[in-house]
Formats: sequence, structure tokens, C-alpha cells
Amino acid sequence: MTPRTAQQDAPSTTKGRATRDRIVAAAADLMYRHGVAGTSTPAVRDAAGVSSSQIYHYFADKDDLTRAVIAFQSEAILSHQKPLLAKLDTLDALRSWRDVVVDAARQQHGAGGCPLGSLSSELSDDHPWARDALAASFTDWSEAIRTGLVAMIDKGTLRHETDPNALALALLAAVQGGLLLAQAQHTTDALEAALDAVIAHIHDHTAEPS
Repeated sequence: MTPRTAQQDAPSTTKGRATRDRIVAAAADLMYRHGVAGTSTPAVRDAAGVSSSQIYHYFADKDDLTRAVIAFQSEAILSHQKPLLAKLDTLDALRSWRDVVVDAARQQHGAGGCPLGSLSSELSDDHPWARDALAASFTDWSEAIRTGLVAMIDKGTLRHETDPNALALALLAAVQGGLLLAQAQHTTDALEAALDAVIAHIHDHTAEPS
């Protein structure tokens, strides 16, 4: 069988898109809670309320479905983050974004971690196709942060020589590392400390008043 991708098999009808979306959402929830290896096709079938034939109509195999889950989780995170990051043109806005990230983790008592981070930990070493997809998702997330930092530079909040690429990566690394520790410790202390440390470093790049 020729390998297919979820994008190539996107249904053209409203009903078909709804069915496919229901399958992906069910698989994303199961993979988030039980991991990819711990999620079976019958479990996805039952959770989505569809037949096995419907799953294989839209997805060539479990890898194909997992690709769709990566895209689903990436879109879910970025659709929530981008409106906040689009307003990231002051240090106060940066701290507000930090509070949203921390509050979301605190509501879960640190459990669960980042959906993309969890998928990366499980898949990246042994599945190059997953690593590429996840790397692209993290790049998109970093770019959204970078756009906000560039706005701060353009506005004159941060010095012109500030490197927005490095700071965006540092913020994303603080989120990922902090969420991983929050998952293990069931507290947001590490997440808060990591983000606060990076934000303090960004504050050091504040432009002098003219």
C-alpha cells in the first residue's frame, strides 16, 4: 500500500470532516492520558463512537493517525497561545502570558505535562517522521514567541541588539522543562522559577529611557 498522509485524505464533506475530527480528538485525548503505545485502535474506535472501518477510511495506519494527533495538539496549543503572544509588546504583557501558562498547569496540579512534550519524549528517538513533525510544531511555537519579542524591540521596550531568537527559545525551553518537572512533582514551582528567571534576563535587555 502506498503511504498516505492525513492531509491527503482530508474528507470533502461536512459529515466526513466531523467524523475524522472526532476520531482525531478521541485519539489525542487517549494518547495524552495513556501514551501512543498505550492507545489501541479499538480504544480510539470506542472513544470516538465509530467503526474500525471508518478509522481506516481516513487513516492508513496508527502512524498516520498519530501524525494527525500531533497536528491537532499543535493547533490546540498555538490557537490558545497566539492571541496572547500577539499582544506581547510590553514586559507586563510577557508576565501576563507567564501567569496564563502557570495557571493552566496549576489547575491540573502539574499533572499531564505538555501534550507536544509528551509526544516528543515518546516518539522522537525512534520515529523520524514524528520528530520532524514535532520539531516543526515547536518551531511554530517559538516563532510566535519571537514575534512578540520583536514587537518589544520595535517598540523600543527592549534594546535593538537584543536577540529575539535566543530569548524565544529560552522561554519555550523554560515552559517545556517546567511542565516536565511539574508533571513529576505535581507543583508548578519549577515552571514558575524557570519562567521568572528567563523573564528577569529579558528585563536586563530593557532599553534605557531616551
